[in-house]
Amino acid sequence: MRTLTVCGLLFFAAAFSISAQNSALSGSSTNSTSPASASQKQSDIYVRPDAKTREKRYISSIFGPFSLGKDVALAGYNTWRNSPEEWGPTWKGFGRRVASNFGQSAIKNTVQFGLDEVLKEDSQFYRSKDKSVSARIGNALISPVTARTVDGKRTIGIPRIVGTYSSAIIARETWYPDRYSWKDGMKSGTISLAFTAGFNLIKEFIWK
Repeated sequence: MRTLTVCGLLFFAAAFSISAQNSALSGSSTNSTSPASASQKQSDIYVRPDAKTREKRYISSIFGPFSLGKDVALAGYNTWRNSPEEWGPTWKGFGRRVASNFGQSAIKNTVQFGLDEVLKEDSQFYRSKDKSVSARIGNALISPVTARTVDGKRTIGIPRIVGTYSSAIIARETWYPDRYSWKDGMKSGTISLAFTAGFNLIKEFIWK
């Protein structure tokens, strides 16, 4: 229940932020004397990456050194915890966990990339342009459940949400031990989104 509550809070924060941002944009366009200048200001804030850049990001999200390192590190941690216990705290179990993490990453990022392309959205994390502490914290927390449209506006991040949950559920329903089910996948997906929010905070304030 705690993990589901965290997810609910993230969704609420995302919806509130999107609503507030759209209201602000609407108000600014009403007060603006030049629609062209407003459009130029929006383009200065966000420029959608070209197709080649998006493809490179997709490949890196699965085969990049950071992604592979994360798969290995998480496998090592879960081997130490012996989770799932059916795979055992051995090198063989470690190998199965690495393969499992890689499989989930491939599914998640493929689904996310495909939906980003179809919906013309961008699920990539971008640091806040507003350097106030509250704005940077808010940006980090809502980014896992939001995406950017072609013109840079925030919207509910369907690609990342669907990718995260579908990969976790598929793993639990296919290659995980029989005692796991889609419910465990839902919990895992929620935890993953929460961890992403936490990692975004590191990107905002520490890791440049």
